[in-house]
Amino acid sequence: MCGIVGYIGNKEAFPILIKGLKRLEYRGYDSAGIALLNGHLNVYKKAGKVSELEKHTDDKPVNATIGIGHTRWATHGEPNDRNAHPHLSQSGELAIIHNGIIENYAVLKEELQKRGYTFHSDTDTEVLVNLIEEIKKQEKTTIDEAVRIALNEVVGAYAIVVIDKSSPDVLVAARKGSPLVLGIGEDEFYIASDASPIVEYTKNVIYLDDQEYAVVNRDGHYTIKTLGNIEKSHAIQKLEMSLEKIEKGGFEHFMLKEIYEQPNVIADSLRGRMNAQQGWIKLGGLSEYINRIDKAKRFIVTACGTSWHSGLIGEYLIEDLARVPVEVEYASEFRYRNPIINETDVVIAISQSGETADTLAAIELAKDRQALIYGICNVIGSSIARTAHAGSYTHAGPEIGVASTKAFSTQISILTLIALQIAMEKGTVPTSKIREILYELENIPKKIEETLKLDDKIKELAAIYKDATNFLYLGRGYNFPVALEGALKLKEISYIHAEGYPAAEMKHGPIALIDEEMPVVFLATNQSAYEKIVSNVQEVKARKGKIIAVVNKGDKIISALADHVIEVPETEEILSPLVTIVPLQLLAYHIAILRGCNVDQPRNLAKSVTVE
Repeated sequence: MCGIVGYIGNKEAFPILIKGLKRLEYRGYDSAGIALLNGHLNVYKKAGKVSELEKHTDDKPVNATIGIGHTRWATHGEPNDRNAHPHLSQSGELAIIHNGIIENYAVLKEELQKRGYTFHSDTDTEVLVNLIEEIKKQEKTTIDEAVRIALNEVVGAYAIVVIDKSSPDVLVAARKGSPLVLGIGEDEFYIASDASPIVEYTKNVIYLDDQEYAVVNRDGHYTIKTLGNIEKSHAIQKLEMSLEKIEKGGFEHFMLKEIYEQPNVIADSLRGRMNAQQGWIKLGGLSEYINRIDKAKRFIVTACGTSWHSGLIGEYLIEDLARVPVEVEYASEFRYRNPIINETDVVIAISQSGETADTLAAIELAKDRQALIYGICNVIGSSIARTAHAGSYTHAGPEIGVASTKAFSTQISILTLIALQIAMEKGTVPTSKIREILYELENIPKKIEETLKLDDKIKELAAIYKDATNFLYLGRGYNFPVALEGALKLKEISYIHAEGYPAAEMKHGPIALIDEEMPVVFLATNQSAYEKIVSNVQEVKARKGKIIAVVNKGDKIISALADHVIEVPETEEILSPLVTIVPLQLLAYHIAILRGCNVDQPRNLAKSVTVE
């Protein structure tokens, strides 16, 4: 959600800012803007894509070696030129870009209006920049000190960068609840929401912690302090991300590239953490706290969206293999319902970005109540990675498409290893069975590669159903969460209404919707409930629903009943979601393309939801 990029140094800032904003487009946005300081503080902003901003600046002065840029996802005020960032202070001396929400902006705005300030937008951000200006004027202080004092007066979440016309060799950046990374070059600095705009220029970065601010100077000097004015020392980290990984690599869209990357990233997520031949599993974060985890009375999984669906599969895995009760909670509900959490609980927090606001708030709550926090995320140095007691990175690589694909698969891979390692520690599954599962897990990448060969067939299927107005996805056991995820993918990128249900629940309501216009997708690879799924298929067929069945290769019974069949390689039932999700991702992708939708940047969605 929203994107920040800033530069100060000896290079021309404009091309760095524009390229950086394009690298941040995947986060989701509705407008874009930049501010450049070169004697004059020039602000250019437009509703729409970064390309519209580029056109707008064609005949404008853009020479500067210091500047800030922003892609906005509207919270306060509708998407238009007026509400786009950056925002200027009333004097025109300060410019700010801001991700997040200032919750007490209305009170601050009223006070500033009494002091003669007028406002030209509907945003909370304009209130913040005028507050900083008022403090700077009243306290007769430096821009960095004015920012520090102002941020101690605001309530909410933010990542900000401020530029001051009277201090042309300084940028000030701060964060609370929204990510911000500082890139360190040769007498130059880059500031961004994530590493994607920075990786082309430097591998040396610092991730700011909550309630910290950075003051960077053109001479190569920087200072990081807390809002309490205490100087902090941060180790410089090396970026593992490569430029190639954030390019499309010959694919038409990032989403399709990321679907096709799943065999490799699943292998990456497993590498060094298991060995089928020797029969061992070792997740570093889990091993560190294995005594406490082994004695846990309950696991609580907290997540949002696609990560919540992977968490449901985690529930099945941990209860099935490790025999410990698991609850799966929407982070947004968990944090507000005064949950019962004990020191014998383990909370598993799942987030692709590691910055999901609700999930972060949920784990802070659980941490306060002495639970052990285990994070599963993809982004190194992210807030969840730093807040959790322990955890595992998924090693999925940058996921640029807003609709998550490879992150889902790698989260399931990690959850499988967690369940297996706990089961091995507890002795709840025979060693021979664990070894069987590990051998099959090693083969999953090859089985996904085989499934990806069905792409052309799925594209033909998409052409048949691209004009459908509703879809129903049904699954049992491990494939019920896959049904939920398949429906979510279709909703997210094609804007077709879709619902996922446990197949047995169809008779408790959804069956009323089924007619000859309703496509019904069955996840029918389960051997444990195969006859029951056959009965569900027959019930849909009797009501003339159009049946699309995902079945194991060689299936005869359901294949004879279905209108369309997608055959996937058979695997262990507990691992089947890793295979069955792939055709659903491809189906959603091709339907969206045929409907003319922007699959990488679906309307109204943001990649990382860093505000409530």
